[in-house]
Amino acid sequence: MSENLVIIPTYNEKENIEKIIRAVFSLEIPFDVLIVEDNSPDGTATIVKNLMQETFPNRLFIEERKGKLGLGTAYIHGFRWALERGYQYIFEMDADFSHNPNDLVRLHRACVEGADVAVGSRYITGVNVVNWPMGRVLMSYYASSYVRFITRIKVRDTTAGFVCYTRKVLETIDFDRIRFVGYAFQIEMKFTALRLGFKIVEVPIIFTDRTEGESKMSKGIFKEAIFGVINLRYRAITGKIKPRAKN
Repeated sequence: MSENLVIIPTYNEKENIEKIIRAVFSLEIPFDVLIVEDNSPDGTATIVKNLMQETFPNRLFIEERKGKLGLGTAYIHGFRWALERGYQYIFEMDADFSHNPNDLVRLHRACVEGADVAVGSRYITGVNVVNWPMGRVLMSYYASSYVRFITRIKVRDTTAGFVCYTRKVLETIDFDRIRFVGYAFQIEMKFTALRLGFKIVEVPIIFTDRTEGESKMSKGIFKEAIFGVINLRYRAITGKIKPRAKN
């Protein structure tokens, strides 16, 4: 078993899932992969299970859930699974190649060299996004600016979903206090880590929008992010962001 675990939530990713798994396993350092599968009707889970049996025993795992329960809950499910099994570096990554698997090595290196959280950042060196319409680029960029203004955090890509967490960060965050499931989940995790005293480093990446499969973006996700950051700021001011209670 590797000390590194990549968590990939899936819903209807049959076009991408085998390719992304093989890409992760081809990297120069070892990563295990956990697929958190939300009952895709397109057969994503079957593809993963076949790979588990035929090609990647003891490196590829799947956790199946009863339906679409939200991105944030998928990652928290994966975080708990990873902590129970002793992983030291736990990664979030999309299944659709919008995150380049080769950059996992760079995120890993950033944490080995001292970061508590490494964020694959689209905006730390300008705007590094491919295949997005200009309207979406501007919306995402200014959403991150809005988040920084409200929360006072200095992370430039606050909604990034390509992240490496060290074990000590996930052991400290109280998952029961994490409220959000979409983009706001990504913001909340970074905000919470900073409030608990952890160091976040942004690693520049190029984000490429999916070429196969369908986007899971919705208006509700953006609405949650807009109002969620105000709630985060309030919770911080009132002292409601606390570390997990020790047993």
